[in-house]
Amino acid sequence: MDIASTVFNALQPLLWVIPALILIYVIKTPWFKGCAGECIVHFCLNRLPKSDYKVLKDITLPCDSGTTQIDHIVVSKYGIFVVETKNMKGWIFGGTYQPMWKQTLFKRSSVFKNPLHQNYKHIKTLQSLLGIEDTAFHSVIVFVGEGVFKSEMPENVTKSVRAMLRYIRSFDTVIFDDKQRESFTVRIEQARCKPGLATDLAHIRSLKAIEKQVKATSFPEEHHCPKCGSKMVKRVARKGANAGNAFLGCPSYPKCRAIKNILS
Repeated sequence: MDIASTVFNALQPLLWVIPALILIYVIKTPWFKGCAGECIVHFCLNRLPKSDYKVLKDITLPCDSGTTQIDHIVVSKYGIFVVETKNMKGWIFGGTYQPMWKQTLFKRSSVFKNPLHQNYKHIKTLQSLLGIEDTAFHSVIVFVGEGVFKSEMPENVTKSVRAMLRYIRSFDTVIFDDKQRESFTVRIEQARCKPGLATDLAHIRSLKAIEKQVKATSFPEEHHCPKCGSKMVKRVARKGANAGNAFLGCPSYPKCRAIKNILS
């Protein structure tokens, strides 16, 4: 018993260290940072006057391709604001019509889908559900991390929650009465998938199925280099007028510089 007590007393400090290390690891994960960013945005949106704005959070709606998940919907008498949250560091490059945007962090670059295009799908799903004109919807993209815009962004893409609120408040023409706003809120709540882990997992499966289908149709196995016969690979242009756009390139680059249009 004395030996057991000695061992236990020696290991007792680790009972505090291990949970702390686990907590630090979780805090640094993209999942936690994304959740934290959404919570910050939700807190700030709730500062809007409740008499004029109704805030809905984490709405998953069925759509033609499966489901679509919306970070925040703000139903107001000035229109319906669809808010997409991004928590990213580094330099952010992109444009309104570019299908892919680029993030550069410590000399490493990665691409991600244009959030404006992503939000467009959200708006079309809501438009179909509510049966109102698309002019009543306002897309809002807010980056809440330490990212820095290195491209000129449209006014509805912001880098702070203050700018987000300022953009939302810039709309002051009343287009919906209280009865309409209540009707929209009820219809969204009735149509949404039940919040929870099962819905989140089903949404992830839906996204993976879409990505698999897109990959199968856009990058078929039979794409081979017309010059050397190697199987071509997906690349993303980093410079020039086509920056951010995907194409098929030869894996032997720079020895072989053959490319193909991504839809060819």
